[in-house]
Amino acid sequence: MSEYHYEVSQKDAGLRLDVFLSRRELGLSRNQVQRLIELNHIRVEGVPQKASYRLRIGEQIAISLPPPPPIELVPEPINLDILFEDEFLIAVNKPPALVVHPAAGHREGTLVHGLVHHCRHLADLGGPLRPGIVHRLDKDTSGILVVAKNNLAYRHLSSQFKEHSVYKEYTALVHGRLPQPSGSITAPIHRHPKNRKKMGILAGGREAFTSWWLEKAFAEVSLVKVVIKTGRTHQIRVHFAHANYPLVGDGTYGGKKRARNVRDPLVRARITQVKRQMLHARRLALEHPGSGELLELSAPLPEDMGSLIRFLEQYGEERIG
Repeated sequence: MSEYHYEVSQKDAGLRLDVFLSRRELGLSRNQVQRLIELNHIRVEGVPQKASYRLRIGEQIAISLPPPPPIELVPEPINLDILFEDEFLIAVNKPPALVVHPAAGHREGTLVHGLVHHCRHLADLGGPLRPGIVHRLDKDTSGILVVAKNNLAYRHLSSQFKEHSVYKEYTALVHGRLPQPSGSITAPIHRHPKNRKKMGILAGGREAFTSWWLEKAFAEVSLVKVVIKTGRTHQIRVHFAHANYPLVGDGTYGGKKRARNVRDPLVRARITQVKRQMLHARRLALEHPGSGELLELSAPLPEDMGSLIRFLEQYGEERIG
């Protein structure tokens, strides 16, 4: 049982108890909070209250979260776009909206479920729910993902990612027109102090290095090639948002909000329809754990990103000014 404690601030005074807790970093919906209230897992000043209880400044709230039920990893047939496979590893082109491994809220239908169905064996060093996983992509980021099929490969690949010797290249669409042909962003990344689902630029965070090259400049959007030396959580998304060029479609780091301010109505209408951050892991190069030779992989753009680029090529450049 995990315990969390909150104090009601002046700005939160008067809120309903369920509304207040649904806005915390726990990621609970109002329905989930209400269920916890019914089970007496939430107390205000040590006393159970109704979901509709109006909070007062300074009140102390305690919430006890029961542990989630165990997740069983059952193989599932999932259509995999396999880029490379041998006895050491498998590389797939992950589509957007596919979660890499099981976790709370994603107990089935993940990439790992499909991998254990496709492969007879995966490395077990990644853990029971993450077999063979040596690196990850966000749910809504598409592109190349490499998975170890045995423990020798797992150790070898993990070491390369840890030592930042893997070449990782992405394609991204960002808001704004970048001021120069290329550049870099160096800023430390750490878990956001108030929203545990987000990352932020914070002193004392882990060092992170992002390099970029402008490939095409449209009216209010830029197509960029991005190469990251480090691989911090949400690194590209956080770095470009920090530089005031949030990724198109990124609702977490300002892309959705920025889309509403696009001046051209045709481009604005098209971009506001984007359902995920426009980020794709396009190329990856590493040392093969068996042969020691350089393994270079590439993955074509998914249709949603390709169609948006084609639209911008047709309308974005012609409508500048």
